[in-house]
Amino acid sequence: MTILGTIGVVISENRNPVKSLAWVTVLVMVPILGLFLYLFFGRSLKSVVMISRKNRLKLRGEARLDTIDVDKLNLTDSSKQIIRLVNSVTEPHFFPGNHIEIFTEGQVKYDALKRDLLAAKHYINLQYFIFSADKIGQEIASILIKKAHEGVKVRVIYDHVGSWSIKAAFFKHMRDEGVEAYPFLRVTFPQLANRLNWRNHRKVVVIDGKVGYIGGMNIADRYVTGEHGHPAWRDTHLRIVGGAVKALQFSFAVDWNFMKRMLLTQPTQSYNVQPNDADGMQVLDSGPTGMWNGMSLVFLKAISLAKKCIYIQTPYFLPNDGQIKALQTAALSGVDVRIMIPRTPDSKVLRYSSFSYVQECLQAGIKIYFYDKRMLHAKCVIVDDEFVTAGSTNFDYRSFEHNFECNALIYSKSFNARMKRVFLNDQRTECTRIIMSHWKRRPRGQKVLESLSRLLGPIL
Repeated sequence: MTILGTIGVVISENRNPVKSLAWVTVLVMVPILGLFLYLFFGRSLKSVVMISRKNRLKLRGEARLDTIDVDKLNLTDSSKQIIRLVNSVTEPHFFPGNHIEIFTEGQVKYDALKRDLLAAKHYINLQYFIFSADKIGQEIASILIKKAHEGVKVRVIYDHVGSWSIKAAFFKHMRDEGVEAYPFLRVTFPQLANRLNWRNHRKVVVIDGKVGYIGGMNIADRYVTGEHGHPAWRDTHLRIVGGAVKALQFSFAVDWNFMKRMLLTQPTQSYNVQPNDADGMQVLDSGPTGMWNGMSLVFLKAISLAKKCIYIQTPYFLPNDGQIKALQTAALSGVDVRIMIPRTPDSKVLRYSSFSYVQECLQAGIKIYFYDKRMLHAKCVIVDDEFVTAGSTNFDYRSFEHNFECNALIYSKSFNARMKRVFLNDQRTECTRIIMSHWKRRPRGQKVLESLSRLLGPIL
């Protein structure tokens, strides 16, 4: 009866028929294992409310996320369509004047972050998927404790699963010293199945409402000194000064409220937009509790609107059917589509899963580049001459359907050109282009591993 009831739940959720049929097949063929897998990996959080409507409206008023007239923006029609899409799936907002600094090396990013943390006067809101207790983690923790002793309000959100290997004493010490450090979706035995698969993958920092950080880097030595004998990871992170910091603060405040703590209504800095401030921006939160998979829709829309080029950097490339078809359609239509992935990512299963898509990309004329020298952890999509998105979202099932993610969406010709230079420099100095004739000659055993790993894609 339990298995039949579970099958009924799967069918009633009206998901993608292929995915529903897969779950039903597993539950019928291997009932005990299937039930175990469904409890941990198949359940939906669509009915979960992150924040009440009353509190959301209050936060919106405090953050001054004013609705703007998209038609009056000096942007392309393609950018305006993406802005309208984001306004439809989240709180409507667009901030036209932002200064953005790009970090591609961990040491430079951490040095800037430490300077900004030390300069904090009122509050620090910091959120990372992984907050390690290694050298860089200890340095950041010491600064947070120092600022808490000075009377600065310091709040930290870390993902309980992402930081599972970190000893609880590390975070307890911060709490004992005045830092409000708490795990997101703490996993305990009674709630194991409800929480294990849902991860807060966001990396957001807001300091006094004046400075914000968003990107792909966690707090860990691997971005500075590497790990296990391998060189430092290559990633992309952004430092933002401007109105978009309000949206980062809104994102953090919703997550803090979801953890059943107080509603944050701290002020953010007001900015006068200067004529040369060309970096317009939105911030998009995406996660398993939303009605729409926001980042998946944005990626699909941006790819579909492309007329000239699509450049993608991602550590894991596991697109859904719609996205792979959109990329193939763009390439077959003459759009210059380039995808950069690490040759040796941090997971063998994800490596072979990503590799399983290479041949069908090459067949459509998509250019594939393997980042050779180290782990590429950057998550960026660059389209044509104006649009860029960067943040925590990987180009894979987990980011689109299971993780809580946060990305910056930037509409700016100058910023687009800066990000293209970064991409093309990586392509020229760090990458090998994969050619179809060579790829077809890869070992048969690798092809088998690719096919088997691809089957696990939806739950990886």
